[in-house]
Amino acid sequence: MRGARAQPNTGSKEGINSSKQQKKKKEITIDSFCTGNEQRANETEEEDPAEEKSEIPANWIQALEELKMQFKTQLREAEDNWEKNLKTKISHLETENSVLKAKINQLENEAKEMKDEAKQMKDEVKKMKDDLQRKSDQKEKDDQKTKDEIQSLRTRIQQLELRDLTRQQDTIKQNQKNEKIEENMKHLIHKTEDLENRSRIDNLRIIGLAEDHDKRKSLDIILQEIIKENCPEILEQEGKVDIDRIHRLPPILNPQLTTPRNVIAKFKNYQTKEKILQAAKKKSFRYQGTTVRITQDLAASTLKKRKAWNTIFWKARELGLQPTDYILTGESM
Repeated sequence: MRGARAQPNTGSKEGINSSKQQKKKKEITIDSFCTGNEQRANETEEEDPAEEKSEIPANWIQALEELKMQFKTQLREAEDNWEKNLKTKISHLETENSVLKAKINQLENEAKEMKDEAKQMKDEVKKMKDDLQRKSDQKEKDDQKTKDEIQSLRTRIQQLELRDLTRQQDTIKQNQKNEKIEENMKHLIHKTEDLENRSRIDNLRIIGLAEDHDKRKSLDIILQEIIKENCPEILEQEGKVDIDRIHRLPPILNPQLTTPRNVIAKFKNYQTKEKILQAAKKKSFRYQGTTVRITQDLAASTLKKRKAWNTIFWKARELGLQPTDYILTGESM
């Protein structure tokens, strides 16, 4: 710029024109640099040549210098601001970079932890899978064992059912045999009872005779006195009846019994025994002021049945009914 201003001072017209053209070029260059408008620069070049020949005022040059200085100052300030902003941005970027690095490290650590956890979970899953497989295998074995046991039980049940069916058939046959045996036993018991009653047909049972009399007299004499006192018409010519044997039953005295033992007398003559029995049915026999009862001597089973029927007979008598003596004596049993 200084060199450009020194040329017009030489007094040469040609130098002045060249200096003017250089100033215009520099002015255009500055204006184009400041405004960025190339079109305006072109318009300036196309201005009237008469104006180029006019001399540039000194204040313009000073203004131009001031503009240049102002531009340089602004450019320096812009550079400083740009550098400052750049440093600030770089600082921010570095800070963000450090934060990003920290986050990356954290993410890497988390990824590592997740990887370890995933590995641990994988191991646990594998372990669980192995356990499940082992349990599944064991369950299959248990199921197979259970199926075998069930099949074995079914076979045993079938065998038991077959045995039970056989046993039921055998039981039916045995029951039929038992029924026949029971029928035979009943028949035999009835026969035995009938034979026993027939063997006792000549016997009479004397109930209520005190045992103190046995100490003073024999049972044979006592029976003769009872017949003589209650039915003397039955006595034969000798004043007595023929007795085969007479004794108390049971033969051994039980001290706990409060009632006297029964006396069993067997007569030699059946008609004499029947006469005494019929007389005992008509009235009560007494001996030395004490009532004694004379009945037919029957088997124990017949006496038990007769005792069960007595309640019915007594109830029938209360109602005015008269059971036959044949049933009452128990001879039908």
